[in-house]
Amino acid sequence: MSSTATGDATADIVVTRYNVHGMPIDQYATALRERLPDREVAVAETPAAERELVASATVLTGQSVSPDLLDAADSLRLFAGTYAGYDHLPLDAFAERDIALTTASGVHGPNVAENVVGSWLAFARGFFTARRQQRENVWQSFHTSDFAGSRVCVVGLGAIGEAIVDRLQGFDVETVGVRYSPEKGGPTDEVYGFDEIHEAVVDAEYVGLACPLTDATRHLFDTEVFQTMHPDAVLTNVARGPVVDTDALVDALRRNHVGGAALDVTDPEPLPPEHPLWDFENVLITPHNAGHTPSYYERLADIVAENVQRAERTGTWDGLTNQIEL
Repeated sequence: MSSTATGDATADIVVTRYNVHGMPIDQYATALRERLPDREVAVAETPAAERELVASATVLTGQSVSPDLLDAADSLRLFAGTYAGYDHLPLDAFAERDIALTTASGVHGPNVAENVVGSWLAFARGFFTARRQQRENVWQSFHTSDFAGSRVCVVGLGAIGEAIVDRLQGFDVETVGVRYSPEKGGPTDEVYGFDEIHEAVVDAEYVGLACPLTDATRHLFDTEVFQTMHPDAVLTNVARGPVVDTDALVDALRRNHVGGAALDVTDPEPLPPEHPLWDFENVLITPHNAGHTPSYYERLADIVAENVQRAERTGTWDGLTNQIEL
């Protein structure tokens, strides 16, 4: 049962009213109640209810929160973000108020990884050519390639990157990983640092971007990197749009410096209707949709509930799953 401002509404855990991927936020609240039956979970359906409920809440969970709302949250100990990213949040305000911050990292792993591998298989087996010919009622053989035996580069070896590599098992491919600290190794056959991006992609036929957007990764894939890449390489981006220099990508596609691209994120985003990327036959564009899964709230509730229970056991809101150091 959701809560609105009533003058005396209270809750241990408050869920903000913003949904994820268009799925009703009550589903998330229900999943939390199932895992934490001894806690009062309420959905703040209006701004007034949000402000009233947060006054006594221990946990607030949602996409974002303003510093002004935090000023009204005297008992808040944890903000549980419903996204993997957190650069849009008031980190200084959390630190000043000693409020722990966790993210939804890992929730996207299985579905985003399937999106990436699926795009590679679609390119390898010529599904886009088949669909075009089907629309035109054309029965004509066309050339395809084998995904097996290829060299695959995964840029970013966090939860999503590791999930991609996991799903490559059984495909008989050679894997290359790129991460900030290559000395840590990883699940791939080879591991490079971001400063070795040219060495990592030079012979890769499939490249997947699953890294965070930072100063080091902004426009990581620029004209020079596209010139280094194999001319038949397929680039799949499920990271952030600005990891790729869009103008450089358009130029690389026009000059056949790359074989194709599957873009779930773009820069700018949304991609304007008149943008040239829409018109390439060898480009697949999805509207930042790889993160969608009907299991999103269930997976997220698992993380939040486990953290609440851990804090109850230990007496501290530290050492939590997906906790960000502030």
